[in-house]
Amino acid sequence: MKSPEIYHSQIPARSTGGAGGRRPLLPIASDAFLFFSGAVAALLLVWTFSTFSNSQPHSTTTNFDTQISDPKLSVKDDVSCDVSSNGYNHRYDPSDPNFYDDPDFGYTIDKPVRNWDEKRKEWFKHHPSFGSGSEERVLVLSGSQSGPCSNPIGDHLLLRFFKNKVDYCRIHGYDIFYNNVLLHPQMHTYWAKIPAVRAAMLAHPEAEWIWWVDSDAAFTDMDFKLPLDRYKNHNFVVHGWPKLIYEKKSWTSLNAGVFLIRNSQWALDFMDVWSGMGPQTPNYEKWGEILRETCKDKIFKESDDQTGLVYLLLKEKEKWGDKIYVEGEYYFEGYWLEIVETLKNITARYNEVERGVSRLRRRHGEKVSEAYSMIWDEYLKDAGYGKFSWRRPFITHFTGCQPCSGKHNQMYSGQSCWDAMLKALNFADNQVLRNYGFVHRDLLDSASVTPLPFDFPA
Repeated sequence: MKSPEIYHSQIPARSTGGAGGRRPLLPIASDAFLFFSGAVAALLLVWTFSTFSNSQPHSTTTNFDTQISDPKLSVKDDVSCDVSSNGYNHRYDPSDPNFYDDPDFGYTIDKPVRNWDEKRKEWFKHHPSFGSGSEERVLVLSGSQSGPCSNPIGDHLLLRFFKNKVDYCRIHGYDIFYNNVLLHPQMHTYWAKIPAVRAAMLAHPEAEWIWWVDSDAAFTDMDFKLPLDRYKNHNFVVHGWPKLIYEKKSWTSLNAGVFLIRNSQWALDFMDVWSGMGPQTPNYEKWGEILRETCKDKIFKESDDQTGLVYLLLKEKEKWGDKIYVEGEYYFEGYWLEIVETLKNITARYNEVERGVSRLRRRHGEKVSEAYSMIWDEYLKDAGYGKFSWRRPFITHFTGCQPCSGKHNQMYSGQSCWDAMLKALNFADNQVLRNYGFVHRDLLDSASVTPLPFDFPA
């Protein structure tokens, strides 16, 4: 979270990016097989039968007539159930036609999608295995350009940012899609995200939320999860400050480089209007004039997605505003200059807490990390959020650094950007590596790690 006073007084170059609550871990059940000694003949018979059977080598599958009360699914529709995981096989796709079989259904922005909420409900009826937990299912989406970076270390940095996102998604069970092509040839730079988000919604009807995270933004608290209950009555979440939006009418009153959007007809309609200010429209230059007139502090003439979002909140609040949540209470995304130099002290505070709490120091497998992060909640009650907090910042956003092109904002040097990125990425990587028994001692040294002694940091 970039503090409003800093954000408003220091205007970094726009980052193009590119093309809370936690759930308890469920106990893992395992099957046990009893073998009775002496029944050699029976054992051989079973072995011989299994050798010639058509079962899968690593899971036991069976087919059964579906009992789903859906007239479109009849008893002839066999649903493959993976008994080993106590659930349906997610690869199963019924043969009955659905909206994907409609030749007029398209992924591009020039093909409007209607009745998407009803279409998703229909899809869930055909695929009941995705019904459980659907309200909290998140697809993380990011992207960058298709060609090599002009900055010599740009491709390396983008790879590190991508690894960071993959690590976060693996820990929390989120799917991730990284796009590096223009899905609309005219919607470039910061506008490229909208066609990608729209296509991801249609490709992932099972996901309730699409979470766009710019390529130059890193998760720096690998434990923190989105407080989705907080947004249950909203369809769009963006980081910003209402006072700067509605009183100052500033184009930097929010940051559109990270946002959460509900997979819904509302979202599709909203993105149709939002993208209507983009470079693919004949009124692109006119929109640039309108946005500069609306936000007096806007410093460049082109129409951009961020100022366009501010415009919609200002001019069409009654239509969209009630469903947009402007998040400013934690680092939904935070300005790197405000964050990076605090990371060393944050690590020291976490280590201090762990020295006094043995259960926080316990070694554990990565798959149960969420359970241990829940224990941390009681020790972070007084840590606060945002600036001056000793809680790990959730997302650190390197707005203005431009790691791929290298054309960083002139208010700071390129070296300060690259060093800060390494510190933030290695800070996050330490949280991952700890489950593997290692740590970066020097946040500027990405290559070197040391093994952690038992009961670290006691």
